[in-house]
Amino acid sequence: MKKFLLLLCLMLFASGIFAQEKWSLQRCIQHALDNNIQIKSQEYNTKIQDINLQKAKYGILPGLNIGANENLTFGRNVDPYSYEFSTDNFHSANFQLSSSLTLFSGLQQYNTIKKAEIDLEAGKTNLELTKNNIILAVASAYLNVLYALDLVEIAEQQKEITELQLERTEKLVVSGSLPVQSKFDIQAQLANEELNFVNYQNQYNFALLSLAQLIELDEFANMEILKPDVDKLIGESVLLSPEQIFYEAENHLPQIKYAELNYLSSQKALQVSKGAYYPRLTMSAAYGSGYSSLTKLINGVNLGNPVLSGFATDNGGNILDVYQYSFDYSYSNKAFSDQIKENASTSVGFYLNIPIFNGLQARTNVNSSKLYLQQSKLQVEQAKKDLFKEIQQSWADAVSALKKLDASQKAVEAGNLSFEYTQKRYEQGLVNITDYNVAKNNFNLTQIEMLKAKYDFIFKQKILDFYRGVNFNF
Repeated sequence: MKKFLLLLCLMLFASGIFAQEKWSLQRCIQHALDNNIQIKSQEYNTKIQDINLQKAKYGILPGLNIGANENLTFGRNVDPYSYEFSTDNFHSANFQLSSSLTLFSGLQQYNTIKKAEIDLEAGKTNLELTKNNIILAVASAYLNVLYALDLVEIAEQQKEITELQLERTEKLVVSGSLPVQSKFDIQAQLANEELNFVNYQNQYNFALLSLAQLIELDEFANMEILKPDVDKLIGESVLLSPEQIFYEAENHLPQIKYAELNYLSSQKALQVSKGAYYPRLTMSAAYGSGYSSLTKLINGVNLGNPVLSGFATDNGGNILDVYQYSFDYSYSNKAFSDQIKENASTSVGFYLNIPIFNGLQARTNVNSSKLYLQQSKLQVEQAKKDLFKEIQQSWADAVSALKKLDASQKAVEAGNLSFEYTQKRYEQGLVNITDYNVAKNNFNLTQIEMLKAKYDFIFKQKILDFYRGVNFNF
Protein backbone atom coordinates (compact mmCIF):
# COMPACT_ATOMS: atom_id res chain seq x y z
CA MET A 1 0.00 0.00 0.00
CA LYS A 2 2.83 2.37 0.86
CA LYS A 3 4.55 1.59 -2.42
CA PHE A 4 1.32 2.31 -4.27
CA LEU A 5 0.87 5.66 -2.54
CA LEU A 6 4.49 6.55 -3.22
CA LEU A 7 4.10 5.67 -6.89
CA LEU A 8 0.89 7.69 -7.09
CA CYS A 9 2.57 10.72 -5.53
CA LEU A 10 5.46 10.47 -7.97
CA MET A 11 3.05 10.28 -10.91
CA LEU A 12 1.11 13.30 -9.69
CA PHE A 13 4.33 15.20 -9.12
CA ALA A 14 5.60 14.33 -12.60
CA SER A 15 2.29 15.30 -14.19
CA GLY A 16 2.39 18.59 -12.31
CA ILE A 17 5.86 19.32 -13.62
CA PHE A 18 4.74 18.50 -17.15
CA ALA A 19 1.67 20.70 -16.82
CA GLN A 20 3.82 23.60 -15.66
CA GLU A 21 6.28 23.28 -18.53
CA LYS A 22 6.12 26.49 -20.52
CA TRP A 23 5.84 26.67 -24.26
CA SER A 24 8.67 28.55 -25.95
CA LEU A 25 8.47 29.58 -29.57
CA GLN A 26 10.91 26.82 -30.54
CA ARG A 27 8.79 24.22 -28.79
CA CYS A 28 5.66 25.47 -30.55
CA ILE A 29 7.41 25.37 -33.92
CA GLN A 30 8.75 21.87 -33.35
CA HIS A 31 5.34 20.59 -32.25
CA ALA A 32 3.79 22.06 -35.39
CA LEU A 33 6.45 20.52 -37.64
CA ASP A 34 6.00 17.12 -36.00
CA ASN A 35 2.20 17.06 -36.23
CA ASN A 36 1.16 19.20 -39.18
CA ILE A 37 -0.79 17.13 -41.71
CA GLN A 38 0.30 19.25 -44.66
CA ILE A 39 3.94 18.53 -43.83
CA LYS A 40 3.25 14.80 -43.45
CA SER A 41 1.48 14.77 -46.81
CA GLN A 42 4.45 16.53 -48.40
CA GLU A 43 6.78 13.96 -46.83
CA TYR A 44 4.78 11.20 -48.53
CA ASN A 45 5.16 13.03 -51.84
CA THR A 46 8.91 13.08 -51.29
CA LYS A 47 8.91 9.34 -50.60
CA ILE A 48 6.95 8.75 -53.80
CA GLN A 49 9.53 10.77 -55.74
CA ASP A 50 12.26 8.66 -54.17
CA ILE A 51 10.45 5.53 -55.38
CA ASN A 52 10.23 7.07 -58.86
CA LEU A 53 13.99 7.58 -58.78
CA GLN A 54 14.57 3.94 -57.83
CA LYS A 55 12.18 2.90 -60.59
CA ALA A 56 14.16 4.92 -63.14
CA LYS A 57 17.43 3.37 -61.97
CA TYR A 58 16.05 -0.16 -62.08
CA GLY A 59 14.76 0.55 -65.58
CA ILE A 60 18.27 0.20 -67.05
CA LEU A 61 18.57 -3.38 -65.79
CA PRO A 62 17.82 -6.22 -68.22
CA GLY A 63 14.38 -7.77 -68.18
CA LEU A 64 14.18 -11.47 -67.28
CA ASN A 65 11.10 -13.62 -67.85
CA ILE A 66 10.24 -17.28 -67.45
CA GLY A 67 7.40 -18.84 -69.43
CA ALA A 68 5.79 -22.26 -69.70
CA ASN A 69 2.82 -23.81 -71.47
CA GLU A 70 1.10 -27.17 -71.56
CA ASN A 71 -0.79 -28.39 -74.67
CA LEU A 72 -3.25 -31.28 -75.10
CA THR A 73 -3.64 -32.32 -78.76
CA PHE A 74 -6.40 -34.46 -80.24
CA GLY A 75 -6.71 -35.89 -83.78
CA ARG A 76 -4.23 -35.66 -86.60
CA ASN A 77 -1.36 -33.34 -85.77
CA VAL A 78 2.37 -32.93 -86.09
CA ASP A 79 4.59 -33.82 -83.19
CA PRO A 80 6.37 -30.51 -82.40
CA TYR A 81 9.69 -32.28 -81.82
CA SER A 82 9.77 -35.26 -84.23
CA TYR A 83 7.79 -33.38 -86.90
CA GLU A 84 5.91 -36.60 -87.74
CA PHE A 85 2.19 -36.85 -88.32
CA SER A 86 0.25 -38.65 -85.67
CA THR A 87 -3.38 -39.43 -85.02
CA ASP A 88 -2.76 -40.30 -81.39
CA ASN A 89 -3.78 -37.96 -78.68
CA PHE A 90 -0.75 -36.48 -76.94
CA HIS A 91 0.36 -33.67 -74.72
CA SER A 92 3.40 -31.44 -74.95
CA ALA A 93 5.04 -28.81 -72.79
CA ASN A 94 7.33 -25.88 -73.55
CA PHE A 95 9.58 -23.90 -71.22
CA GLN A 96 11.46 -20.72 -72.02
CA LEU A 97 13.71 -18.22 -70.26
CA SER A 98 14.12 -14.87 -72.02
CA SER A 99 15.93 -11.64 -71.32
CA SER A 100 16.23 -8.28 -73.05
CA LEU A 101 18.46 -5.27 -72.52
CA THR A 102 18.28 -1.83 -74.09
CA LEU A 103 21.78 -0.96 -75.26
CA PHE A 104 21.02 2.49 -76.64
CA SER A 105 17.90 4.65 -76.66
CA GLY A 106 19.16 8.16 -77.27
CA LEU A 107 20.27 8.43 -73.61
CA GLN A 108 16.62 8.55 -72.59
CA GLN A 109 17.14 6.20 -69.65
CA TYR A 110 20.16 8.15 -68.38
CA ASN A 111 18.36 11.49 -68.61
CA THR A 112 15.25 10.01 -67.00
CA ILE A 113 17.35 9.01 -63.99
CA LYS A 114 18.90 12.48 -63.77
CA LYS A 115 15.47 14.08 -64.01
CA ALA A 116 14.16 11.84 -61.23
CA GLU A 117 17.12 12.83 -59.04
CA ILE A 118 16.36 16.52 -59.61
CA ASP A 119 12.64 15.97 -58.97
CA LEU A 120 13.46 14.26 -55.67
CA GLU A 121 15.62 17.19 -54.62
CA ALA A 122 12.85 19.58 -55.69
CA GLY A 123 10.40 17.61 -53.56
CA LYS A 124 12.65 17.93 -50.53
CA THR A 125 13.00 21.66 -51.22
CA ASN A 126 9.24 22.04 -51.50
CA LEU A 127 8.96 20.29 -48.14
CA GLU A 128 11.32 22.88 -46.64
CA LEU A 129 9.21 25.64 -48.20
CA THR A 130 6.11 24.19 -46.55
CA LYS A 131 7.92 24.04 -43.21
CA ASN A 132 9.02 27.67 -43.55
CA ASN A 133 5.44 28.77 -44.14
CA ILE A 134 4.36 26.88 -41.03
CA ILE A 135 7.19 28.43 -39.01
CA LEU A 136 6.19 31.96 -40.05
CA ALA A 137 2.55 31.27 -39.21
CA VAL A 138 3.45 29.86 -35.78
CA ALA A 139 5.73 32.82 -35.03
CA SER A 140 2.97 35.27 -35.92
CA ALA A 141 0.42 33.41 -33.77
CA TYR A 142 2.92 33.20 -30.90
CA LEU A 143 3.51 36.95 -30.95
CA ASN A 144 -0.24 37.53 -31.05
CA VAL A 145 -0.53 35.51 -27.84
CA LEU A 146 2.24 37.57 -26.21
CA TYR A 147 0.56 40.79 -27.32
CA ALA A 148 -2.80 39.63 -25.96
CA LEU A 149 -1.16 38.57 -22.70
CA ASP A 150 0.40 42.02 -22.26
CA LEU A 151 -2.97 43.61 -22.94
CA VAL A 152 -4.42 41.55 -20.10
CA GLU A 153 -1.63 42.72 -17.80
CA ILE A 154 -2.19 46.38 -18.75
CA ALA A 155 -5.94 46.02 -18.23
CA GLU A 156 -5.31 44.49 -14.83
CA GLN A 157 -2.94 47.31 -13.90
CA GLN A 158 -5.47 49.92 -15.00
CA LYS A 159 -8.16 48.19 -12.97
CA GLU A 160 -5.93 48.15 -9.88
CA ILE A 161 -5.13 51.86 -10.31
CA THR A 162 -8.82 52.67 -10.52
CA GLU A 163 -9.57 50.54 -7.44
CA LEU A 164 -6.98 52.49 -5.47
CA GLN A 165 -8.32 55.73 -6.83
CA LEU A 166 -11.82 54.69 -5.77
CA GLU A 167 -10.58 54.24 -2.20
CA ARG A 168 -8.98 57.70 -2.24
CA THR A 169 -12.09 59.25 -3.77
CA GLU A 170 -14.32 57.71 -1.12
CA LYS A 171 -12.12 59.26 1.57
CA LEU A 172 -12.17 62.63 -0.19
CA VAL A 173 -15.96 62.44 -0.48
CA VAL A 174 -16.25 61.66 3.22
CA SER A 175 -13.96 64.58 4.06
CA GLY A 176 -16.02 66.84 1.82
CA SER A 177 -13.17 67.58 -0.60
CA LEU A 178 -15.04 65.98 -3.52
CA PRO A 179 -18.73 65.65 -4.33
CA VAL A 180 -20.37 62.22 -4.12
CA GLN A 181 -20.76 62.28 -7.91
CA SER A 182 -16.99 61.75 -8.20
CA LYS A 183 -17.38 58.44 -6.39
CA PHE A 184 -20.10 57.31 -8.80
CA ASP A 185 -17.99 58.33 -11.79
CA ILE A 186 -15.01 56.33 -10.51
CA GLN A 187 -17.24 53.32 -9.91
CA ALA A 188 -18.49 53.58 -13.50
CA GLN A 189 -14.89 53.83 -14.70
CA LEU A 190 -13.98 50.73 -12.68
CA ALA A 191 -16.89 48.77 -14.14
CA ASN A 192 -15.79 49.75 -17.63
CA GLU A 193 -12.21 48.65 -16.92
CA GLU A 194 -13.41 45.34 -15.51
CA LEU A 195 -15.25 44.84 -18.79
CA ASN A 196 -12.07 45.69 -20.70
CA PHE A 197 -10.18 43.19 -18.56
CA VAL A 198 -12.67 40.44 -19.43
CA ASN A 199 -12.54 41.36 -23.13
CA TYR A 200 -8.74 41.22 -23.15
CA GLN A 201 -8.83 37.87 -21.37
CA ASN A 202 -11.15 36.57 -24.07
CA GLN A 203 -8.84 37.99 -26.73
CA TYR A 204 -5.93 36.16 -25.08
CA ASN A 205 -7.90 32.89 -24.95
CA PHE A 206 -8.80 33.18 -28.63
CA ALA A 207 -5.16 33.92 -29.53
CA LEU A 208 -4.06 30.91 -27.49
CA LEU A 209 -6.67 28.76 -29.20
CA SER A 210 -5.44 29.86 -32.64
CA LEU A 211 -1.87 29.01 -31.69
CA ALA A 212 -2.87 25.61 -30.29
CA GLN A 213 -4.84 24.75 -33.42
CA LEU A 214 -1.97 25.83 -35.63
CA ILE A 215 0.55 23.60 -33.83
CA GLU A 216 -1.98 20.72 -33.68
CA LEU A 217 -2.25 20.74 -29.88
CA ASP A 218 -5.53 19.30 -28.61
CA GLU A 219 -5.20 20.02 -24.89
CA PHE A 220 -4.20 23.62 -24.26
CA ALA A 221 -6.14 24.54 -21.12
CA ASN A 222 -2.93 24.45 -19.06
CA MET A 223 -0.76 25.80 -21.85
CA GLU A 224 1.51 28.54 -20.53
CA ILE A 225 3.54 30.66 -22.93
CA LEU A 226 7.16 31.47 -22.17
CA LYS A 227 7.45 35.23 -22.33
CA PRO A 228 10.76 36.52 -23.73
CA ASP A 229 12.49 39.78 -22.90
CA VAL A 230 10.85 41.94 -25.55
CA ASP A 231 13.01 45.00 -24.90
CA LYS A 232 16.15 42.87 -25.23
CA LEU A 233 14.95 41.52 -28.57
CA ILE A 234 14.37 45.06 -29.81
CA GLY A 235 17.79 46.17 -28.60
CA GLU A 236 19.51 43.29 -30.44
CA SER A 237 17.76 44.04 -33.73
CA VAL A 238 19.90 45.08 -36.70
CA LEU A 239 18.37 46.37 -39.92
CA LEU A 240 20.41 45.53 -43.00
CA SER A 241 19.67 46.95 -46.43
CA PRO A 242 17.25 45.06 -48.71
CA GLU A 243 20.12 44.33 -51.11
CA GLN A 244 22.21 42.72 -48.37
CA ILE A 245 19.30 40.64 -47.18
CA PHE A 246 18.46 39.50 -50.71
CA TYR A 247 22.07 38.51 -51.37
CA GLU A 248 21.99 36.17 -48.37
CA ALA A 249 18.42 34.96 -48.98
CA GLU A 250 18.94 34.10 -52.65
CA ASN A 251 21.47 31.39 -51.85
CA HIS A 252 19.46 29.34 -49.38
CA LEU A 253 15.74 30.11 -49.41
CA PRO A 254 13.76 27.10 -50.71
CA GLN A 255 11.47 29.08 -53.03
CA ILE A 256 14.44 30.12 -55.19
CA LYS A 257 16.05 26.69 -55.07
CA TYR A 258 12.73 25.04 -55.91
CA ALA A 259 12.29 27.19 -59.03
CA GLU A 260 15.88 26.51 -60.12
CA LEU A 261 15.45 22.76 -59.65
CA ASN A 262 12.28 22.84 -61.74
CA TYR A 263 14.28 24.57 -64.47
CA LEU A 264 16.94 21.83 -64.34
CA SER A 265 14.21 19.19 -64.42
CA SER A 266 12.75 20.81 -67.54
CA GLN A 267 16.18 20.65 -69.17
CA LYS A 268 16.37 16.91 -68.55
CA ALA A 269 12.79 16.47 -69.78
CA LEU A 270 13.81 18.15 -73.05
CA GLN A 271 16.78 15.79 -73.40
CA VAL A 272 14.49 12.82 -72.80
CA SER A 273 12.16 14.05 -75.53
CA LYS A 274 15.04 14.53 -77.98
CA GLY A 275 16.15 10.96 -77.31
CA ALA A 276 13.14 9.76 -79.31
CA TYR A 277 14.87 11.00 -82.49
CA TYR A 278 17.63 8.40 -82.12
CA PRO A 279 17.60 4.69 -83.05
CA ARG A 280 16.93 2.18 -80.31
CA LEU A 281 19.18 -0.88 -80.06
CA THR A 282 18.01 -3.80 -77.99
CA MET A 283 19.69 -7.12 -77.28
CA SER A 284 17.68 -10.20 -76.46
CA ALA A 285 18.60 -13.72 -75.40
CA ALA A 286 16.45 -16.79 -74.92
CA TYR A 287 16.77 -20.37 -73.75
CA GLY A 288 14.01 -22.90 -74.31
CA SER A 289 13.18 -26.57 -74.28
CA GLY A 290 10.17 -28.87 -74.32
CA TYR A 291 8.61 -32.26 -73.94
CA SER A 292 6.19 -34.39 -76.00
CA SER A 293 4.44 -37.61 -74.97
CA LEU A 294 4.85 -38.95 -78.57
CA THR A 295 8.61 -39.00 -78.31
CA LYS A 296 9.59 -42.66 -77.87
CA LEU A 297 12.77 -44.52 -77.04
CA ILE A 298 13.57 -47.86 -78.90
CA ASN A 299 14.33 -50.49 -76.30
CA GLY A 300 14.96 -53.43 -78.71
CA VAL A 301 14.07 -55.16 -82.00
CA ASN A 302 13.01 -58.76 -82.82
CA LEU A 303 13.70 -60.33 -86.26
CA GLY A 304 10.62 -62.14 -87.62
CA ASN A 305 10.36 -65.15 -90.03
CA PRO A 306 11.29 -64.48 -93.69
CA VAL A 307 8.34 -63.98 -96.04
CA LEU A 308 8.53 -64.47 -99.84
CA SER A 309 7.95 -61.07 -101.26
CA GLY A 310 8.97 -61.54 -104.94
CA PHE A 311 11.51 -62.78 -107.45
CA ALA A 312 14.70 -61.52 -109.01
CA THR A 313 17.22 -62.72 -111.61
CA ASP A 314 20.93 -62.82 -111.25
CA ASN A 315 23.51 -62.04 -113.90
CA GLY A 316 23.19 -65.58 -115.29
CA GLY A 317 19.47 -65.26 -115.82
CA ASN A 318 18.60 -67.54 -112.95
CA ILE A 319 15.40 -66.78 -111.07
CA LEU A 320 15.87 -66.18 -107.38
CA ASP A 321 13.33 -65.93 -104.57
CA VAL A 322 13.32 -62.65 -102.62
CA TYR A 323 12.44 -62.80 -98.92
CA GLN A 324 11.68 -59.92 -96.61
CA TYR A 325 12.18 -59.97 -92.87
CA SER A 326 9.86 -58.14 -90.52
CA PHE A 327 11.13 -56.20 -87.51
CA ASP A 328 9.21 -55.93 -84.29
CA TYR A 329 10.33 -52.85 -82.28
CA SER A 330 9.67 -52.33 -78.60
CA TYR A 331 9.20 -48.70 -77.43
CA SER A 332 9.03 -46.76 -74.18
CA ASN A 333 8.31 -43.13 -73.43
CA LYS A 334 11.45 -41.04 -73.49
CA ALA A 335 12.30 -39.60 -70.08
CA PHE A 336 11.27 -36.02 -69.38
CA SER A 337 14.79 -34.98 -68.33
CA ASP A 338 16.33 -36.49 -71.46
CA GLN A 339 13.90 -34.64 -73.70
CA ILE A 340 14.59 -31.35 -71.91
CA LYS A 341 18.31 -31.79 -72.54
CA GLU A 342 17.97 -32.86 -76.17
CA ASN A 343 15.34 -30.27 -77.13
CA ALA A 344 17.17 -27.34 -75.53
CA SER A 345 17.87 -24.34 -77.74
CA THR A 346 19.60 -21.00 -77.17
CA SER A 347 19.30 -17.80 -79.16
CA VAL A 348 20.82 -14.32 -79.02
CA GLY A 349 19.55 -11.46 -81.11
CA PHE A 350 19.83 -7.73 -81.67
CA TYR A 351 16.93 -5.50 -82.57
CA LEU A 352 17.46 -2.08 -84.12
CA ASN A 353 14.51 0.29 -84.36
CA ILE A 354 15.13 3.42 -86.42
CA PRO A 355 12.37 6.03 -86.09
CA ILE A 356 11.37 7.46 -89.46
CA PHE A 357 7.83 8.67 -88.97
CA ASN A 358 5.66 8.29 -85.89
CA GLY A 359 2.92 10.81 -86.41
CA LEU A 360 5.27 13.66 -85.42
CA GLN A 361 4.97 12.53 -81.81
CA ALA A 362 8.67 13.01 -81.09
CA ARG A 363 8.71 16.44 -82.66
CA THR A 364 5.62 17.69 -80.81
CA ASN A 365 6.99 16.33 -77.52
CA VAL A 366 10.27 18.17 -78.07
CA ASN A 367 8.46 21.41 -78.89
CA SER A 368 6.33 21.09 -75.76
CA SER A 369 9.43 20.41 -73.65
CA LYS A 370 11.11 23.51 -75.06
CA LEU A 371 8.13 25.64 -74.05
CA TYR A 372 8.09 24.13 -70.56
CA LEU A 373 11.81 24.91 -70.31
CA GLN A 374 11.28 28.55 -71.23
CA GLN A 375 8.37 28.75 -68.82
CA SER A 376 10.43 27.32 -65.94
CA LYS A 377 13.21 29.79 -66.73
CA LEU A 378 10.74 32.64 -66.39
CA GLN A 379 9.54 31.14 -63.11
CA VAL A 380 13.09 31.35 -61.73
CA GLU A 381 13.28 35.02 -62.65
CA GLN A 382 9.81 35.61 -61.22
CA ALA A 383 10.70 33.85 -57.96
CA LYS A 384 13.75 36.08 -57.53
CA LYS A 385 11.77 39.23 -58.31
CA ASP A 386 8.98 38.21 -55.93
CA LEU A 387 11.51 37.52 -53.19
CA PHE A 388 13.21 40.87 -53.64
CA LYS A 389 9.84 42.64 -53.58
CA GLU A 390 8.89 40.76 -50.41
CA ILE A 391 12.18 41.76 -48.79
CA GLN A 392 11.73 45.38 -49.87
CA GLN A 393 8.20 45.43 -48.45
CA SER A 394 9.25 43.70 -45.22
CA TRP A 395 12.16 46.10 -44.84
CA ALA A 396 9.87 49.11 -45.36
CA ASP A 397 7.40 47.63 -42.86
CA ALA A 398 10.19 47.10 -40.32
CA VAL A 399 11.48 50.67 -40.72
CA SER A 400 7.95 52.01 -40.40
CA ALA A 401 7.32 49.84 -37.33
CA LEU A 402 10.55 51.06 -35.74
CA LYS A 403 9.58 54.70 -36.27
CA LYS A 404 6.14 53.99 -34.87
CA LEU A 405 7.75 52.28 -31.87
CA ASP A 406 9.97 55.30 -31.17
CA ALA A 407 6.99 57.62 -31.40
CA SER A 408 4.81 55.41 -29.20
CA GLN A 409 7.52 55.20 -26.51
CA LYS A 410 7.66 58.98 -26.39
CA ALA A 411 3.88 59.09 -26.26
CA VAL A 412 3.88 56.68 -23.29
CA GLU A 413 6.40 58.82 -21.42
CA ALA A 414 4.38 61.97 -22.08
CA GLY A 415 1.11 60.24 -21.27
CA ASN A 416 2.50 58.92 -18.00
CA LEU A 417 3.65 62.38 -16.91
CA SER A 418 0.31 63.87 -17.91
CA PHE A 419 -1.63 61.22 -16.00
CA GLU A 420 0.49 61.53 -12.84
CA TYR A 421 0.07 65.32 -12.91
CA THR A 422 -3.69 65.07 -13.47
CA GLN A 423 -4.01 62.44 -10.75
CA LYS A 424 -2.37 64.72 -8.18
CA ARG A 425 -4.54 67.67 -9.21
CA TYR A 426 -7.63 65.45 -9.01
CA GLU A 427 -6.77 64.38 -5.48
CA GLN A 428 -6.33 68.07 -4.63
CA GLY A 429 -9.74 68.80 -6.07
CA LEU A 430 -8.34 71.01 -8.84
CA VAL A 431 -9.68 68.93 -11.77
CA ASN A 432 -12.92 67.02 -12.16
CA ILE A 433 -13.37 63.28 -12.70
CA THR A 434 -13.90 63.74 -16.43
CA ASP A 435 -10.46 65.28 -16.94
CA TYR A 436 -8.97 62.56 -14.76
CA ASN A 437 -10.55 59.77 -16.83
CA VAL A 438 -9.48 61.41 -20.07
CA ALA A 439 -5.86 61.55 -18.91
CA LYS A 440 -6.00 57.98 -17.64
CA ASN A 441 -7.60 56.60 -20.82
CA ASN A 442 -5.13 58.48 -23.01
CA PHE A 443 -2.25 56.98 -21.05
CA ASN A 444 -3.83 53.54 -21.38
CA LEU A 445 -4.18 53.96 -25.15
CA THR A 446 -0.53 54.99 -25.52
CA GLN A 447 0.51 51.86 -23.62
CA ILE A 448 -1.57 49.67 -25.92
CA GLU A 449 -0.21 51.39 -29.03
CA MET A 450 3.36 50.93 -27.78
CA LEU A 451 2.75 47.22 -27.17
CA LYS A 452 1.31 46.82 -30.65
CA ALA A 453 4.29 48.68 -32.14
CA LYS A 454 6.75 46.51 -30.18
CA TYR A 455 5.39 43.19 -31.37
CA ASP A 456 4.83 44.50 -34.87
CA PHE A 457 8.47 45.57 -35.11
CA ILE A 458 9.76 42.32 -33.61
CA PHE A 459 7.81 40.23 -36.12
CA LYS A 460 8.87 42.38 -39.09
CA GLN A 461 12.50 42.26 -37.93
CA LYS A 462 12.42 38.51 -37.38
CA ILE A 463 11.00 38.00 -40.86
CA LEU A 464 14.00 39.84 -42.30
CA ASP A 465 16.32 37.69 -40.19
CA PHE A 466 14.47 34.59 -41.37
CA TYR A 467 15.11 35.59 -44.98
CA ARG A 468 18.82 35.61 -44.10
CA GLY A 469 18.66 32.11 -42.65
CA VAL A 470 18.44 33.09 -38.98
CA ASN A 471 15.95 30.88 -37.17
CA PHE A 472 13.24 32.21 -34.89
CA ASN A 473 14.70 31.85 -31.42
CA PHE A 474 13.18 33.69 -28.47
